[in-house]
Amino acid sequence: MNQHIVVAECRDGQLRRVSLEAIAAAKGCMQDSDKLTAVLLLGADGAGEAAAGMLAQHGPDEVIVVDHPSLGRYAPEVHLAALLEAARALAPEARWWLGHTAIGRDLAPRLAARLGAGQISDALAAARGADGRIVFTRALHAGKALERRAFMPGFTTVVTVRPNNFAPAATVAGQPAAPIRTVPFAPPQSRMIVRDVVRRASGSVDLAEARIIVAGGRGVKSSAGFAPLAELAGLLGGAVGASRGACDAGYCDYALQIGQTGKTVTPDLYIACGISGAVQHLAGMSRSRVIVAINKDPEAPIFSVADYGIVGDLFEVVPALIEEFKLDR
Repeated sequence: MNQHIVVAECRDGQLRRVSLEAIAAAKGCMQDSDKLTAVLLLGADGAGEAAAGMLAQHGPDEVIVVDHPSLGRYAPEVHLAALLEAARALAPEARWWLGHTAIGRDLAPRLAARLGAGQISDALAAARGADGRIVFTRALHAGKALERRAFMPGFTTVVTVRPNNFAPAATVAGQPAAPIRTVPFAPPQSRMIVRDVVRRASGSVDLAEARIIVAGGRGVKSSAGFAPLAELAGLLGGAVGASRGACDAGYCDYALQIGQTGKTVTPDLYIACGISGAVQHLAGMSRSRVIVAINKDPEAPIFSVADYGIVGDLFEVVPALIEEFKLDR
């Protein structure tokens, strides 16, 4: 029997979608005798209790909760110690699955180092090969190439999965919720003290997990130019993103940056407004399922990756789109 462990995340008391995607990825690679356990770290304020109950309904065999006030804010040493405490209650050799989020990217290599495990980051797909090993697919060279990698059998492994690349695990009608077990935790003395957390976000929709993104580049011309983009994103239930050029020009916060040095996103729909399409930006969004480009320059590189292109002034095209979507409501 192999043990699969999914490290779930909460944000503002809500279970993150990528956690359900990680469960689906793990279940898709399991054999009949394998066991799936979800681990959830909570801050003992009661905000995540509903998330634990929801997690139990999406297919794990067991949910392990580590609940302590020290876990209310992310601190690498404390969260790593909590995961190691959970690991002691599980099989010594296991496959760990995390979301490729800010926390997952930080925790995964730390966890792999402490467990003496192999690690693969930012997996786009996972499937069991003909030899029985799980083969993971990753993007290379700004998405221009793909590589497939697998671990040698018998080793503990740690994998992060990119958001929006796996269908989230669904509840199964008639299937009882998994049992929830709480593991006691005595936090170590941390060398890091988190005094405050300042969040800058595009709105209620998390950019990394957004199904629709409306992004602006230097062609937006000013911070005020992002207002129609935000209105369009709001109508579509999406999030606002930006190129590095727009961030460098001071039009928006760097929290919105998409690209090689920003966030990597894979939405169902990506609307690029006034973005030329530099290779650094394409590295962060070229695997979007449908790309719509709006640019005055018909030779802009963004059109080479776009499924649909509109050659025109974004300040005319975006308001027209807004009016059309308002009429459809």
